[in-house]
Amino acid sequence: MRLQSGFADQSLQVMVEGYGWMPNLRRRTARDVVRTRVMGQRAVGLCGPQAAQFFYDEKHVQRHGAIPSPVLSTLFGHGAVHTLDGDAHRSRKSFFLSVVTPESIASLVQCVAAAWEDTVIGWPPGREVVLFDEASRALTAGVRRWAGLPVETHEVKDLAADLVAMVDGFATAGPRHWRARWARNRREAWLASLILDVRDGKADAPAGSALDIVARSRELDLRTAAVELLNVIRPTVAVCWFVAYAGHALHMCPQYRQPLQADGEFAVAFAHELRRFYPFAPFIGGRAVQDLTYEGEDIPAGSLVLLDLYGQNHDSRLWTDPYRFDPRRFLDHEIGEWELVPQGAGDPHTGHRCPGEPFTVAILAELCTRLAHLDYEVPDQDMTISLSRIPARPRSGFVLVPTSRH
Repeated sequence: MRLQSGFADQSLQVMVEGYGWMPNLRRRTARDVVRTRVMGQRAVGLCGPQAAQFFYDEKHVQRHGAIPSPVLSTLFGHGAVHTLDGDAHRSRKSFFLSVVTPESIASLVQCVAAAWEDTVIGWPPGREVVLFDEASRALTAGVRRWAGLPVETHEVKDLAADLVAMVDGFATAGPRHWRARWARNRREAWLASLILDVRDGKADAPAGSALDIVARSRELDLRTAAVELLNVIRPTVAVCWFVAYAGHALHMCPQYRQPLQADGEFAVAFAHELRRFYPFAPFIGGRAVQDLTYEGEDIPAGSLVLLDLYGQNHDSRLWTDPYRFDPRRFLDHEIGEWELVPQGAGDPHTGHRCPGEPFTVAILAELCTRLAHLDYEVPDQDMTISLSRIPARPRSGFVLVPTSRH
């Protein structure tokens, strides 16, 4: 059976149901393959490890032309690596992979940890702080130091606000979306000017830094270089979503505080469970390269193909009691490359899986351990996490009150 044209457009339902939209579609049909229509286009939704392998096969699905312009104008940037396929994608991605080394991961974690400690020292005992906001600024301060960006201390707050806005407004309309567009335009122009100065010898970049590597990449035009440099620093700051989730998780499951304080292996497992359990990316999309068939369902060439990330991370066939937060599920467990998919699936060297995933896990493990060591109280607040909001976050940002100066 081919995809039919008579399906009602589901774009409004995506906005209303958010992360639950595709799992709900699959639940109603009792199938892992669902036919639908979004943004006026016919689409098919897939879920599961086999679906992930099918989706990431370049003979089946490509990214070029699949990412909506509003997402490019906010989250990724026009001409970004996310829009490329085949050899062009692998060539561009080599830049990101050159940045992701054990040494660079350790260096970034060290920079972020130092910035976190500088931030925490400034928290007056007895005064409320919003963990989401504080984490975003600490992450910004850490990654700008690591990336070699000449950002003064008093400029960190504004830079953090812009980087958060780009993520916060990519999947919505209205003020959040326009703030994201303005933030991206402002920061692309700033980085393009900085890269030009480095290329012209008017400014220095620390040897081996992300700024240095981008500036020396002469195959990248100025605007694209700025876009890709943003695609290094923006995802690092987006870890603040998971830091806020960590505060939420430790409040709801205080039994995990002590293991976090004592065991580095548990900290990594805790980071993985945060990324599995809490909502971040709902799904990803591409276009069918040719007429395809999956699980007996015909997928015409050019159709949208959507991979349900949130649904897979909460699939009871993969995860025992999937709506229970339990980091222990990742202890002594080797994660398959098609299994846990909060940042995509497959091999980051050859496919579209996020190359910065090791940064995310390492930073989260470090900051969650440090958060578990803090003395604080949690006042009454609205900790609701609405699945209709993309990206979701605790409504309060997770407010805490330090009980001692750290």
